Amino acid sequence: MSPRTARSARYYYKSDRLKPLRAFCQVARLGSVSRAADALFLSQPAVSLQLQALERDYGVPLFERIGRRLNLTAAGETLYDMARPLVDGIDGLESAFRDRLQTMSAGRLDIACGNSTLLYLMPPLVAAYRAAHADVALRLHTVTGPEGLAMLRADEVDFAVGAVPDVPGDVIYAPVHVYDPMLITPKGHPLASIPHPRLEDLSGHGLVMPPQHLTTYRQVDYTFQRARVPYTVAMEASGGWEVIKQYVAMGLGISIVSGICLGEADRDRLEARSLAEHFPQRSYGVVVRKGRYLSQQARDFIELLRPGLLARDSSEGGPSER
Repeated sequence: MSPRTARSARYYYKSDRLKPLRAFCQVARLGSVSRAADALFLSQPAVSLQLQALERDYGVPLFERIGRRLNLTAAGETLYDMARPLVDGIDGLESAFRDRLQTMSAGRLDIACGNSTLLYLMPPLVAAYRAAHADVALRLHTVTGPEGLAMLRADEVDFAVGAVPDVPGDVIYAPVHVYDPMLITPKGHPLASIPHPRLEDLSGHGLVMPPQHLTTYRQVDYTFQRARVPYTVAMEASGGWEVIKQYVAMGLGISIVSGICLGEADRDRLEARSLAEHFPQRSYGVVVRKGRYLSQQARDFIELLRPGLLARDSSEGGPSER
């Protein structure tokens, strides 16, 4: 081989490290250029050329001939220890990738929810999803509104389900269910006989309210203040709607709750009347970060929330946006 040809071969193979390294590893395994060439479906001269280019590139001999077999030199042993995992990894990449795709077809689904959503809206959906997709690792994260938005922005969850009074510009919100604000009272309470209670009717009765920093308290306060109707808070109770319903049922006051928290079991201990004339309805829906790709697992769950939602919203930049 002329110096010019050797120089050309050296730089040709330097542009593709994998080919000479693969040839080197095969010769190291089989101890023969001819066997390595057969294994690689190459000619013997092609394998020899790659080994020569590799030795010139590194500036050290990698093999020594003992009888008819090629054995690794000390430098060759070092290179083989380093190159073998890389070559095996590349050669096995397609198979490993396909195996990983099969695993991903089961996959994992992370959903952020508020307490009310998790307690009242999600149970039947989770049961139906688990029945259809038992191989998916489902994780429900109980969060406040700001926490849920932070998880969405950090891609720590696939999507969120809940109420979003103010929708930020970097997320998409698709309402799914809408609930009336409801007055709840104990059984036999005077307000229970009024089909359409006014704010003035509520004024003389103590309210059992969630903490002041929550949306419900702020909305109640705003509505009474705007109407210039006085009201009284008998007690504040943290812990969610179930705690508030319990205290109302005990006769410790009345309350204004979202209709999402009222079920058949409450009929035996509470009276409920819609206050939609005075307070805004509350919607619960799917919240997705703009540009977020929805996995098949996420799409399957959203389809349970409301069939056809993804198909309808795709033309409007809804949850199916990618």
